[in-house]
Amino acid sequence: MGLLSQETFVCLDCESTGLDPAKDRAIEIAVARFNFDEILEQFETLINPECDIPKTSQDIHKISADMLQGKPKIADILPELLQMIDSHILVGHGIGFDIALVAAEASRSQIPSQIKQLRSIDTLRLARLYGESPTNSLERLRQHFNIAPEGAHRAMSDVVVNIEVFKYLTRSFKTTEELFKALEKPIRLKTMPLGKHKGRRFEEIPLEYLLWAERKDFDQDLLFSIRSEIKNRRRGGGFEQSANPFTTL
Repeated sequence: MGLLSQETFVCLDCESTGLDPAKDRAIEIAVARFNFDEILEQFETLINPECDIPKTSQDIHKISADMLQGKPKIADILPELLQMIDSHILVGHGIGFDIALVAAEASRSQIPSQIKQLRSIDTLRLARLYGESPTNSLERLRQHFNIAPEGAHRAMSDVVVNIEVFKYLTRSFKTTEELFKALEKPIRLKTMPLGKHKGRRFEEIPLEYLLWAERKDFDQDLLFSIRSEIKNRRRGGGFEQSANPFTTL
């Protein structure tokens, strides 16, 4: 690993029938091979998933079953996609989902893939590390960095924006070694990113909710933040009282 400015990356974004990569299917994939000077190669396609698309998913990506009629099946495009990805570092916002989805599709199609073994950089985690944006969605980061919009929420428009966001978020790093080192440890979040307490600072969230949340299958940064807040309250005293929801009645 050398200078970031001399590295070639691949940005990947998928739209799918749902949020479970093991069961759901890809319906659009966009990938761009790039360096800090330019986009070197792009590939984008809609995919016929050969199954229904839930309305909740259609409401997000605006891709209907009619739009996918006559489009290639995933097995038809995976070889070209995987060849383009090659052994480059993968970049994406919540990239773990995209990697898991492509890996699952390759396995179903019995196409050899090493995508899970590749190094990857999640710009969501980079944004958490940066910590200056009010929220860390790709759209809010685009606005925060004054990046020009690329149109509707579709795979390639997200890839183009994601690449620019990545460049901004890595400005304080010179080498890939520095970047991966910074992302090794869990990142403490300032506010809860999801659920009924979304947007609230962790110290404002009821303890009983934190104790419930720490047992859920959240990502490492969120679990670290929840458990750090619980430890703080234990150290600060009053833990027993704050854990009892009936003490203020």
